[in-house]
Amino acid sequence: MTSAEAIQELLASPELPHAVRQLSTVLDSEKTRREKFYDEITPSMKAEFINGEIIVHSPVSLSHLNATKNLLRLLDAWVSRDRLGVVFSEKALIALTRNDYEPDICFFAKSRTVQFHAEQTKFPSPDLIVEVLSPSTEHRDRGIKFQDYAAHGVAEYWVVDARLEEAEQYRLEGGAYRLVLKSTSGDIQSLAVAGFKIPIRAIFDADLAFENLKSILAAS
Repeated sequence: MTSAEAIQELLASPELPHAVRQLSTVLDSEKTRREKFYDEITPSMKAEFINGEIIVHSPVSLSHLNATKNLLRLLDAWVSRDRLGVVFSEKALIALTRNDYEPDICFFAKSRTVQFHAEQTKFPSPDLIVEVLSPSTEHRDRGIKFQDYAAHGVAEYWVVDARLEEAEQYRLEGGAYRLVLKSTSGDIQSLAVAGFKIPIRAIFDADLAFENLKSILAAS
């Protein structure tokens, strides 16, 4: 059953007033917990607020760290070189309607950054999000985040598996993500970041990432 069908079924039910009261109570409680989350989170924490729960993340593997670092350097160099916008790492808090996330990497096009200010700590939905999988986070990266990012108009979503050395690329079409690419080899070209194209292997191979970084910088 889709969410639209569930809503229509509830609208036709005599239980609608009771369900609305229950939902209102739940959302009011979540709002209180969310405000507490904002007050208590610190720069040293990697934490997210998802469906009323505070999720504190544990340390990640070396392969996860390296994949994130390689891709972040390449994407940031490209975006900075051509002044396309801004790239943030995992400490940017993306505040959506109900939930707050700290993606491993995200990109905002230049046109969307004009109202950002130096003391800003919460950000709207980006144009591109990259999540590098961990065993403890994969179900959220492929579940609630996959749904929530699409619902809030994130145009492009990459899921990177550092263990399998594989990248998946999704584009937003009609409010849902469509798989564009899933591979361990070849090139991956962003749909949201104009001209950004790298070998998938460069995400996982530091030497290859460095060679591609030099090429980007040499063209500046």
